[in-house]
Amino acid sequence: MFIHTYDTGRKAKILIVDDHPIVRQGMAQLINLQKDLHLCCEAEDADQAMAAMRACHHDLAIVDISLPGVSGFELIKTLTSHYDNLMILVVSMHGDPSYAERALRAGARGYIMKQEATQSILFALRQLLKGGLYLSGDMQARILDQMIESPIHAERSPVNRLSEREFEVLRLIGLGFGTAEIADKLSRSVKTIETHRASIKAKFHLATSAQLVNFAVRWVSREL
Repeated sequence: MFIHTYDTGRKAKILIVDDHPIVRQGMAQLINLQKDLHLCCEAEDADQAMAAMRACHHDLAIVDISLPGVSGFELIKTLTSHYDNLMILVVSMHGDPSYAERALRAGARGYIMKQEATQSILFALRQLLKGGLYLSGDMQARILDQMIESPIHAERSPVNRLSEREFEVLRLIGLGFGTAEIADKLSRSVKTIETHRASIKAKFHLATSAQLVNFAVRWVSREL
């Protein structure tokens, strides 16, 4: 088992992957004021993130889930498969425990909401750099509630039954994207996306595409 050591004698190198420039800039300002942290690279999508990793050894990556093209979930899997010693903190707007669970299963070591206080984000970064895990108190409570009430929650939140790709397709449907647009965003064929849509409908016992869209919009709206 790999143990990540945090050398306090140097600044930890951090990469941020987020498609919003204002988020990247704000995070850079926060982190670069710290004596032990340095945000040295920024990326707006998975391709730029991988290029940044090849160019510079990073100790930690801050990753958003909602990225253009390859999703944050897929990027986390790719990063962890290529860089065993890289710590990954997801900083997301999504409060549904399903997002946190999927991010952790993909290989992230922490999950925190974007609206958390800046000191909480800094604490999370340092926890991961020391080899620990981090979930905000609110997210821990939500996940524990889901575990305790798992049969009820499973009925209440059927998204838990979806595969990673189906989960991403549902999110994009809820954001208003059509089949062809989703295929383009995920670099998949229209036929593949149609198959995913059919599978989602079957799992949710939805008879029509309109019902699927209605469910997806209501689910995403709850998270925004």
